[in-house]
Amino acid sequence: MNTKTLDKATWEDYFNRFSKALGACLTEIEVAGLDIGDQIEAEWITLTGISFDPKDDIVTVDMVSKDDRNVEHLIHKPAELVLQEGTEGVNSITIVDADNHKQIIHLKKPLLLPAP
Repeated sequence: MNTKTLDKATWEDYFNRFSKALGACLTEIEVAGLDIGDQIEAEWITLTGISFDPKDDIVTVDMVSKDDRNVEHLIHKPAELVLQEGTEGVNSITIVDADNHKQIIHLKKPLLLPAP
């Protein structure tokens, strides 16, 4: 497993490329923090895209539930983004927010991104 931390200036472009290459992928979102414990926010539902809005300083994770409802997970004031990559691509994305909560986006099928 390879771990890579991305500079915040690259997040918007990275997530644009990520979302375009996504295809059909299931995701689970885990939120962890000393003050909140470890919680599952989304459990293996279809990931449709991730975006970063630098103006509002927010990451938006878009998904579709098993009953076809649109689900949105917002990460306010993200401070750090770490990728876990294996031989087949991205396995998970960990985003640490301003409250020091880790938002871990697990991917069921690793995603291999084309070069920028």
